[in-house]
Amino acid sequence: MNKVKFYQNKNIKLNGVMYRPYLVGNLPKKFAFIYDENKDQDGIFQWFNYKGFTYIEKKDNIWSNL
Repeated sequence: MNKVKFYQNKNIKLNGVMYRPYLVGNLPKKFAFIYDENKDQDGIFQWFNYKGFTYIEKKDNIWSNL
């Protein structure tokens, strides 16, 4: 069974993984591509939609551009 916890800032913790919500107009630039050969960087290709938001895994890395 999946465990879900909702926070006041609309973050969701699903099975121990924190997800951050984005509106369609505010998605990160790395969203929806797997790999960019020109920039040699990985994109965001895993997400889910819930109640009008697109949830992407929240990274605590200070070098991440999310």
